Amino acid sequence: MADIRLEGVGHSYDGGRTWAVKPMTWTWRSSRAYALLGPSGCGKTTLLNIISGLITPTVGRVYFDDRDVTGVPTAGRDIAQVFQFPVLYEEMSVYDNLAFPLRNRKVPKQEVDRRVRQVSHLLGLDQVLGRRSRRLDPGRQQIVSLGRGLVRSQVAAVLLDEPLTVVDPALKWTLRSKLKEIHRDTGHTLIYVTHDQTEALTFADEVVVVKDGEIVQAGEPAELFLSPAHEFVGHFIGSPGMNVVPGEVVSGVVRVGGTDVGRAGGGLPPGPVRIGVRPEFVEIAKAGEFRVFPGLPARVTGVDRMGAYDLVHTEAGGHKVIAKTEAGAPYRPGDGAYLHFPAERTFLFRDEVRCGSLAPMNGRGRA
Repeated sequence: MADIRLEGVGHSYDGGRTWAVKPMTWTWRSSRAYALLGPSGCGKTTLLNIISGLITPTVGRVYFDDRDVTGVPTAGRDIAQVFQFPVLYEEMSVYDNLAFPLRNRKVPKQEVDRRVRQVSHLLGLDQVLGRRSRRLDPGRQQIVSLGRGLVRSQVAAVLLDEPLTVVDPALKWTLRSKLKEIHRDTGHTLIYVTHDQTEALTFADEVVVVKDGEIVQAGEPAELFLSPAHEFVGHFIGSPGMNVVPGEVVSGVVRVGGTDVGRAGGGLPPGPVRIGVRPEFVEIAKAGEFRVFPGLPARVTGVDRMGAYDLVHTEAGGHKVIAKTEAGAPYRPGDGAYLHFPAERTFLFRDEVRCGSLAPMNGRGRA
């Protein structure tokens, strides 16, 4: 295992006119499980392929601990990589596919057998070890590919590029748990590329969020959910994502339309802001029942009954706001309501970056 350090690394496919990965300095610490999360086309796979050596970066250097590997080919980096679709020797048995990376490195026969059977058991492959891989369905073939990437006990890192894409959805939860179990067992550095927030949040010790070729925030799953540092993080993580409402700071007070919703914490100067609050934290009440000041007048436009909870859709000052409530919320389209944004869970953004948070109107306790 090794720390993987990127020093000023960036990559362009068109001679520098545009950047698939904008120049960055970043360290992936040894033995951690990372998720590299972002939408299609944001640069995740390019970044992973720079680490693996499949791509040489346009600028910058790549280090494994203190070893400069920028010009070292993939075979010399001692990494394992699992791709989005199965990469197997189809005429080999499942056992031989799993054993191949170890045999190729002259690992003793007894240790090969021990590792193959350990990984096979964890991934639920015991019953098919003797079958040729071409006779498996695509989802099971991908599980074998996953096993090939995980079977080696001594690697600098295991890189996983959306490895569960072709796996049956019913198996995905189980396999994510198995991956975490294997990570605990081996201590590998794992970097797992995905566009699926559920995969990222349930798998990783640390989630690294990528947008337009740059890292906009990294942290533990709870930190990204509760304290987004960028509008994109608030939007991309959460289901539904964070509400964002245009507002303005006037004389230290945050206003939406003509309504004061709180003070601008941190001495934020006057000017436009965008107010971010997750549906889980929006407080809603019917007009005649509202007791919390300040309240933003709203009109209910729809209610999604989700079983365990309701999503109440509203319009406030011409802007859509969703409140997540207990199941059976007493709201119907057309109802008048008031919304309250709690100071401790409401953030202010400028140029998409968090610049402050809402503060109580009276300077104490709740807004």
